[in-house]
Amino acid sequence: MKIIILSILLFVSKFAFAENYLLNGGQESQIRYQLVQRVMPAYGTSKLMLSYIVPVSFASPTYNQKIENLNFNFSPRPTSREERFDDRGNKIIEVSWEGVTSGITATIYLVAKNSVKLSPLKTSAAFPLKNIPEDVLVYLNSTEQAPSNNSQIKDMARELTSSANKEFDAVQRILSWIIDHMRYVLEPPSYDAMYSFATQRGNCQNYSHLAASLMRAVGIPVRIVNGVTLNRPYDIKIGSSILTMKMAQGRHSWIEVFFTDLGWVPFDPQGSELFVSNRFIRGEIGIDNNETNKDGLVRWTTLRGEGRPEIEESIEGVFDVDNIKILGNKTNYGPREMLLSPVVNSDFSKIPVTELPPIIPKISDKELKKLKLSVPFLFGNLEFPENVNFLEKYGPAKKGKQGIMEMHKKFLVETAEYVTTQGQQYAQTFILKKPLFLKKAGIALHAFNNDGQIWLELYKDKDGKPDEQIATSDFVTLSEIKYNPGYKWVDFDFSSDNHTVLSPGRYWIALGFTGGPILNWFFTYGKPVGPQDGTKYKLVFDDTWSRSLSYEFNYRVVGLTSK
Repeated sequence: MKIIILSILLFVSKFAFAENYLLNGGQESQIRYQLVQRVMPAYGTSKLMLSYIVPVSFASPTYNQKIENLNFNFSPRPTSREERFDDRGNKIIEVSWEGVTSGITATIYLVAKNSVKLSPLKTSAAFPLKNIPEDVLVYLNSTEQAPSNNSQIKDMARELTSSANKEFDAVQRILSWIIDHMRYVLEPPSYDAMYSFATQRGNCQNYSHLAASLMRAVGIPVRIVNGVTLNRPYDIKIGSSILTMKMAQGRHSWIEVFFTDLGWVPFDPQGSELFVSNRFIRGEIGIDNNETNKDGLVRWTTLRGEGRPEIEESIEGVFDVDNIKILGNKTNYGPREMLLSPVVNSDFSKIPVTELPPIIPKISDKELKKLKLSVPFLFGNLEFPENVNFLEKYGPAKKGKQGIMEMHKKFLVETAEYVTTQGQQYAQTFILKKPLFLKKAGIALHAFNNDGQIWLELYKDKDGKPDEQIATSDFVTLSEIKYNPGYKWVDFDFSSDNHTVLSPGRYWIALGFTGGPILNWFFTYGKPVGPQDGTKYKLVFDDTWSRSLSYEFNYRVVGLTSK
């Protein structure tokens, strides 16, 4: 029985750390975008009604979208088709079919010429705001999902912005607080700001509603934007390293903030200010997501039966042009969690970070040998939606106005990376504060075939990167993984050939494979457990693990520790 004993001392810097990155450069792309929706009416449906928002061109100081060749196609031809504008200026197409019994296909096609300019941005807008245009005032309203008049929201907003005298200063303080205090979850039980304020959890809708509530509470107009993100990654060069950004492909919610000298400027409260990437396709705007619910709305009336239609939705984005050049510099101020921003020329506070990395105790080899490791231990990025079918894009059926049944789109997206592509290897860090007898490690996977074998490799850490390989798990044959509609834990045994005893410290697990497996590894937006540089990959010709990912893979380590 082989015992591997490691002793690693992690030194704690006497300085605070931040994850604020200032960007320079830009993106320019031409995207052929297509959304296909297939609807099979339920038995007894007398009338089926679908509605869609018409995407429009949009210009801001950073993000610009130009829509061309827009086409809506419906098969079979609808009984009626109407076009109208709502109170926020969104153009809505409503189509309906009478007595339909067969399937319906709706196809929305367009070409989006999207660009992002990340040159230094200047704003001198004062805070509190003055002379807000009349047509913008509606975006100060308090709503059920974004209750800016709530006393807790108002108190927090005033506390965060008490010494700000420029609008950007107030906005970046609020956004930094949200980034540091919120954790992304895919399916929260509620999407309103108060749920997030109380639990510090939520999805993109929660982030948007909380940001809107806090900013509106101190007189900053904010509107909610709904659209789609595309999963094409892009790189940011930071010194000798590369940070790869990636969103899921699906529906997304973000915000636009009104500046008196800049106009409406997009923000993604999950991690970017004053811009969104050109992987965003902008659609509907409104006061909150209860109002921005027209796009993809499905309604129906029935003569008999209580069934609901079956709906499948697919999104595709083909990049005919994709020019990216973005450089990033890390600052010594700002939030603990990652925030991306262009350089801003304005008076603002450089938010100090007071929280230090955890102290990792040193245990000598001699002391480690004497420890009795008998207490069950489980650690990792454990939360993900197991066995969820991501093809289901709609919420439950409910009765709307005049007794008409309706279903609304869901912001359920598949955040996963294809990790068995040839020429790349992926690694996830974990940090132990206690010694561990490692028995197994698991990762959240979905297998698309049963060809080949996979395993995990365990590495020591050196300077924040995988270094010496110290153990390999047993192999898992793909045919052993039972098919399921979503993702599940796949555990890898580290205890059959040797017992691995790990001292407190930082380690890495990396996925290895042979044959032709097709696997996706689920990830969570942000870094809910580990450090910002804790998810890496390397290409076949890379000498070091110098490429980082902006998210954290879902993983777990299991074993025994001391009391």
